[in-house]
Amino acid sequence: MSTLEHYKKRDWSVHPVSGASQPLVPLKHTLSEVTGPVFGKKVATKLDADLTKNAAKKGQEAIGERMILTGLVTDENSRPVPGALIEIWQTNAAGLYSHKGDQHDAPVDPNFYGTGKCVTDEEGRYRFITIRPGAYPITRLGNRWRPAHIHYSITGGSFAQRLITQCYFPGDPLQADDFVFQAVENKAARERLIVKYAPEHSVKGYAAGYQFDIVLRGRNATPMER
Repeated sequence: MSTLEHYKKRDWSVHPVSGASQPLVPLKHTLSEVTGPVFGKKVATKLDADLTKNAAKKGQEAIGERMILTGLVTDENSRPVPGALIEIWQTNAAGLYSHKGDQHDAPVDPNFYGTGKCVTDEEGRYRFITIRPGAYPITRLGNRWRPAHIHYSITGGSFAQRLITQCYFPGDPLQADDFVFQAVENKAARERLIVKYAPEHSVKGYAAGYQFDIVLRGRNATPMER
């Protein structure tokens, strides 16, 4: 099998419905889409993956419900993807992003910037320490709120494995009215955006464990962010 044949045509039925006025036009892969980039371990440090401390003053940490967020990154053939760059960003526990464009009337956490990164290990696994994000209002849509979620950017073994998505949390009633979550019309695919409680990854007396596995392509792919 050639390098170009390695990546099957993307299954668009698992991804959000496009908001464009015209149908999306799939482009054939060339070598530029199926080769690189390659990341080394030095791209991210251990502290980069700890959002409770990577922006905190010495001796302090972010406020909120601590959590271990981990998972396995695989390709369309269920093979682990080592060396994938995972970047996340989120609100603080009160539902506020750390940028001046966010005008939500919520408390600022000076010890939480809300971004982190890591590189998957040889088995395709990643791990973050963070806090549970808060919901926030979308005032332009009336009295509506976005459910708690964490944004993900994944760059796998090639540009063809590029994925931007969001994960959500079980039992959140705001999901039923969320225009981003509901944009994924395939119910089974939508369920794959919800993290699973994983006590085997919990740290006793410190943080609960949650698992969010990511599939970069194929029928069981993690849906893209709309």
